[in-house]
Amino acid sequence: MSILKELEQDVKKIIKKAGYDVERFTLETSNRRDLGEYQINDAMQLAKVYHQNPREIAEKIVKELEQDDRFVNVNVAGPGFINISLSDSYIKDILNKINEDVYTNIDKKKSKKVIIDYGGANVAKALHVGHLRSANIGEALKRLALLLGYDAVGDAHLGDFGRPLGLVIKEIKDMYPDLPYFDENYKGDYSEVELPITNEDLERIYPLASNKAKEDEAYLEEAREITVKFQQYERGYYDLLKRIVDISKEDIKKTYEELNVHFEIWNGESDEMKYFEELNEQCEKTKVLTDSEGAKIIEVAKEEDKAPMPPLMYIKSNGSVSYDTTDLATIVERKINVNPDEIWYVVDGRQSLHFEQVFRASRRAKLVEDDVVLEHVGFGTMNGKDGKPFKTRDGGVMPLKTLINLVSEETEKRITSEDIQGEEKKNIAKIVAVAALKYADLLPFRSTDYIFEIEKFSDLDGKTGPYLLYSTIRMKSLLKKAEKISAKEITKLKGDTEKDIALTILNLPLTLDKAIETKSLNEIAEYLYKLTSSYNKFYAENKIIGEEDEELQSSWIVLTSLVYKINTMLLDVLGMSIPEKM
Repeated sequence: MSILKELEQDVKKIIKKAGYDVERFTLETSNRRDLGEYQINDAMQLAKVYHQNPREIAEKIVKELEQDDRFVNVNVAGPGFINISLSDSYIKDILNKINEDVYTNIDKKKSKKVIIDYGGANVAKALHVGHLRSANIGEALKRLALLLGYDAVGDAHLGDFGRPLGLVIKEIKDMYPDLPYFDENYKGDYSEVELPITNEDLERIYPLASNKAKEDEAYLEEAREITVKFQQYERGYYDLLKRIVDISKEDIKKTYEELNVHFEIWNGESDEMKYFEELNEQCEKTKVLTDSEGAKIIEVAKEEDKAPMPPLMYIKSNGSVSYDTTDLATIVERKINVNPDEIWYVVDGRQSLHFEQVFRASRRAKLVEDDVVLEHVGFGTMNGKDGKPFKTRDGGVMPLKTLINLVSEETEKRITSEDIQGEEKKNIAKIVAVAALKYADLLPFRSTDYIFEIEKFSDLDGKTGPYLLYSTIRMKSLLKKAEKISAKEITKLKGDTEKDIALTILNLPLTLDKAIETKSLNEIAEYLYKLTSSYNKFYAENKIIGEEDEELQSSWIVLTSLVYKINTMLLDVLGMSIPEKM
């Protein structure tokens, strides 16, 4: 339990001692620090229950609070608002306690199994900027969930079972018609067949095939037929599909690793559709399937809907399935193999209708118990300076690798230290670039569209990832210089800046709680900037290593260590690595 939560429980007991019961109690951070650091706003509500004047109630509570040496400047404002501040001695005690183990200042949650679906990369296609937010938000949410005590895993959920792969295989068939995959009489082992295709070839083939399909109906129709073949696990076509997936997956993994994004589950839609038989059996059992012009659908509309709700397309008239059905099969697979309490889908907000259909269909078919949470964690778009989705100069969709390289080039310009050169400089620039991208991505509330400006978010000053990294590295450098100084605990405080740092540290659990509640990382991003800025102000005001008062010097070193530990922990939650130097 966090210190703030313990303090709230103690204040609740003090209010009870004054003669009043409060069911739910929280200390509210005050906007008027001149009146107090925290507010107690319960007197007005208690007045309705006990039929007493709220100010009189507040004054009785204040008398009890004044007996506790943890509180100073206890006063009543207005009709019954109670203001309190924390004593210096108490602040020193709690800072020392948190410094022993920063994880004690976190309110752990009730353990539950959570699957976070935040990949969605399409096989045989280059990852583009549209995949950035899903990866960043999903990875950070997973890390936050683990920090708070959840049993959380990330699922890449690759797109590898739809028509785009049918187009790719159609083009490969035209390029290499003699490959054994297309020979109905071939009885050998496909794993021994040499496939003259690289990932670079795949990334070139898909747009080529896609353009051909727009102009040639026969070409598109054959791609549709091929899609049905591998979806029905037809020998040759399905084996080629899996080879393509393997080739593409390796490159996808490398790009995600550059972003410090790691999945525990690397299933694709083709893996999940192996559970179609179980899915179909459950859909038949619950009688949710309806025939519609040769197709099978699931009606998901409700009487209370204020807008049209189209049915979920279960099986198309040509026998193929879309990602509606693969998402249902995925729920079946997850139920069988993980049995999660919650599934979070971190996917573009524009997919909200799709997920509403899938969730309703899964409830109708009873694929999960009623208490299992299915939630679409939608997000807005990353835009360029023109306010439109980020694109290349020629107007095309920008590959994610290109964006990372562009930001890396910009961050490399900002690394001016003479002892960082060559390959080391490029490697550090890449780490800083990823931090710049992540922080810019996580700073706005997740559903908000935002404008990404490479120069702005690569800056070492201001509200940026590079600023946080540089400041944290400087803390580490100071602590290294202070290794020979005996600094064990905080015994002395000097000014208001230290108090600001202390109160910010104390309020960390509130930030983490709000972040997990809203499933948005903006609260943590803002918190990190606030804490780091407060420390930098303190750093600028004081010569820590050169301080002659040894007790004060020792206290400042411990305070630096504490801020460094919290920064390191939260930067890791956001998926940002810290280089050794910048």
